[in-house]
Amino acid sequence: MATSRRQPGALGPHVEGFQSYLEGCGYTPGTVRGQMKVLGHLGRWMEARGLSPADLTVALIDAFLVEVRQERRFHRADRHTAIQVLEHLVEHGVVTRPAPVAKSELELFLEDYRDWMLGERGLAETTVQRYEWTARRFLVQRAFSGESPAAGVSSVEVNSFLLTESTRCSVGAAKGRVAELRSLLRYLFVRGLTSRQLAAAVPPVAGWHNTGIASTVSPEEVQALLDSCDRSTANGIRDHAIITLVARLGLRSIEVARMELDDINWRTGEITIRGKARRLDTMPLPVEVGKAVASYLVEARPSTDPAQRRLFWTGRAPRAPIRADLVGDVVKRACRRVGMAPVGPHRLRHALARQMLVQGVVLTDISQVLRHRDLATTAIYAKVDLESLRMVARPWPDASLIANGARR
Repeated sequence: MATSRRQPGALGPHVEGFQSYLEGCGYTPGTVRGQMKVLGHLGRWMEARGLSPADLTVALIDAFLVEVRQERRFHRADRHTAIQVLEHLVEHGVVTRPAPVAKSELELFLEDYRDWMLGERGLAETTVQRYEWTARRFLVQRAFSGESPAAGVSSVEVNSFLLTESTRCSVGAAKGRVAELRSLLRYLFVRGLTSRQLAAAVPPVAGWHNTGIASTVSPEEVQALLDSCDRSTANGIRDHAIITLVARLGLRSIEVARMELDDINWRTGEITIRGKARRLDTMPLPVEVGKAVASYLVEARPSTDPAQRRLFWTGRAPRAPIRADLVGDVVKRACRRVGMAPVGPHRLRHALARQMLVQGVVLTDISQVLRHRDLATTAIYAKVDLESLRMVARPWPDASLIANGARR
């Protein structure tokens, strides 16, 4: 048992169960010992006050930490451990879950809006979160009492909100606000909460399209990022597989995070991509990508419940499937290792498109690889092939010729 020699007090019956839980989360033996000491200290504190495990609450944990900090120095992670003890007791029915707080009219409204976006529109979870956040901001500023939070919404309110938002964010973000607010207004009309389709009244945000050149990185820099991963460690093998998927297949961060074990068909050499709007695409699995993923599966992927099918997992306890933002962290850490200015995963997607253009791949084929719905989106990358553009560009006239022409 990983506890100290001192007795764990009131929490004694739950020592073995909590220790097994910590070990299952992937914590190291040293971390488990430290967390078990917190459990023992908390149990003795509870026993001295005549408290049973069923009495444990967040308020009691905070009171415990205030007292023990006066006695000796406690680590900042001790509260997290004590909360884990409470959650463990709740999960096993020792502590009764607190009664849920009655939801406000606004929360009930947003809950139905969220269900509508997920169920009827089929939007991705990350998109739903963004749309819900904007809807909350818009509705919170409205004064309402006893009615639906959206009762009496007018185009004047909508435009006023967008004008305020446009002063605090970029053009791209303002365009996003328009799309998010239009979604809310469509929902109001579908649900019969507005008599008119106000989404049509939302003005577009002015902004020229395709005025800049998409930033990219060179093939040598991409290879340097791949080579920087220390493949003698589990995290290095995982990071190498992640960057390989992004750089060689042009996957988005969310697509890497969503990948599951069953998405790779090793017999046929194909990989299924879980893209935007629940779209599924099948692509050939290049040898380089297959080797990187296979190395991760054999040497670095932690042992998990067979029911857990996600491909990539966090390297630290508690073990969990990676989130999309970790893909960006992996790429930025690789940039620091090679001395590059930090770039995001999408920049590697640009690099792949540029490399295919240089190799003579036509835009329609590049569009299929990047899984764009509109060819106009792929056309943005045509501007990064500067060498080809120089071949078709007309030379700039000499200044003397311009002057002679002006005299005539």
